[in-house]
Amino acid sequence: MTKLNKTASLAAALLLATSASALAADTKIGILLGFTGPLDTLSPPMAESANLAAKNINDQGGLLGGNVVTQTGDDNCVTADMATAAATQLINDGAVAIVGAMCSGVTIAAANNVAIPNGVLMISPSGTAATITTLEDKDLVFRTSPSDAYNSEVFAKALVARGVKELGITYVNNDYGKGLSDNFAAAYTAAGGTITANVAHEEGKAEYRAELGQIAATGTQNLLVLAYANGSGKTVLQQAIESGDFSAYFGADGMVDNVLLEGFPAGALDGMTAMRPSEPTGAGPDAFAAAAAAGGMTTGSTFQQQSYDALFLIALALEKNGGAKEGLSQALRDVANAPGEVILPGEWSKAVELIKAGTDIDYQGASGPIEFDAAGDVAGSVVEMTVKDGAFVEVGPLS
Repeated sequence: MTKLNKTASLAAALLLATSASALAADTKIGILLGFTGPLDTLSPPMAESANLAAKNINDQGGLLGGNVVTQTGDDNCVTADMATAAATQLINDGAVAIVGAMCSGVTIAAANNVAIPNGVLMISPSGTAATITTLEDKDLVFRTSPSDAYNSEVFAKALVARGVKELGITYVNNDYGKGLSDNFAAAYTAAGGTITANVAHEEGKAEYRAELGQIAATGTQNLLVLAYANGSGKTVLQQAIESGDFSAYFGADGMVDNVLLEGFPAGALDGMTAMRPSEPTGAGPDAFAAAAAAGGMTTGSTFQQQSYDALFLIALALEKNGGAKEGLSQALRDVANAPGEVILPGEWSKAVELIKAGTDIDYQGASGPIEFDAAGDVAGSVVEMTVKDGAFVEVGPLS
C-alpha cells in the first residue's frame, strides 16, 4: 500500500470513528404515557413539557456532549400488555431511562415486566398509587408526584373539617382506584367521617347504574368518584346526575380535566370538589413558567410540571453518572436532594459546570423542591379544585 493510500485509509478510519462517536453521544430517553385511554387528553401536554426539558438541555450544550433524543410510547393508562409492549420497544430502541408510565397499574406492569429486569430507571410523573412505594424495584422506580397515601389523607381531613360527614365511594377497579379508595376511606373514617358504601366498578362499561344504586340505597347525597375523566368517571357522573339521587360530587386527580365536563347540561357539575397535586409557587415553578413561555407552551394541565422535572432529573443524573445506568439511582438522589447549590428548571449549563467541578447540586423543580426518599417517593402539596361555569378552577391549597 502506498503512503498516499495509507494516509487516505487513516483519514477514512478517523472519519468513521468520529461519526460513530457523534452518533453514540446522543442519549435517548423514553416518554411512556397514555396517549390513548381514559387520560388521553392529559398525556400530550405532559409529553410536551418533558420535551421542553429536552430542548432546554440541547439548547445549552446537550447531555454528555450530545443531544437528548426523546421517543414516545403509548401505555394506554390501563392496559398492562400495551404498557409492557411499549416499554419493551423504547428499551429495544435504545432508551436508557423512561419518563413514565402514566397510571399506577401500567407503571407497575412496565416496571416489573421490562424496566427492572433490564436495569432501566423510570420516573413516573403521575403514577400515584401507594402500592408503588412498596414495589420490589431494585431502586429503579421513582415518581415526581406525591403518593395517594398522602393525597387522600389531606383530602379526607379537609372534607370532614368542612362538614362533609358522610359519603359513598365508587372507584375504578385497578391499582390507582383501589389504593386511593382504601387510603381515603381509612383517613376519612379516622377523621370522623362515615363511608356509607365503597363500591368498585370496572373501566370501559356502558352502564354503572347498579353500582350507583348500591350507594344511593344508603341514603347519602354525597358521591366521591375515584376514576378517570375521559373514562368511567365521566360515565358514572352522567348516570349519577340522570338518577337524581345525589346532590354533591367529589373527585380526585384523575377527574381533574375539563374533558370530564363536556356534554353535561350547563351548571350540572358546578360546585363539584376535587383535589390534585398543586402547582406551587416559588423559584422553581417561576423558572418553569418562564421556560414554558419562551418555548411557546401553554401551562396549567395536570402533571405538566412533574413531567418536566422527570426528564430534567434523569438528564442531570446521567450527566453526573457519566451516562452509565449502573449507579444512576444514587446519582438521581445526589442531584435532587439537599444539600447543594440550587439548580432551577432551565439552568442546564449551570448544572453541568457545577457537576464537572465536583460541586453538589440541589434541583428545585417545576413542581417545587424535590427530595426523593428511600422508596423513590416525594412529599408534595395538594390543591382543591372546583367546577365553576363549566370549568375546573383552583380554590387553594389543602396542605
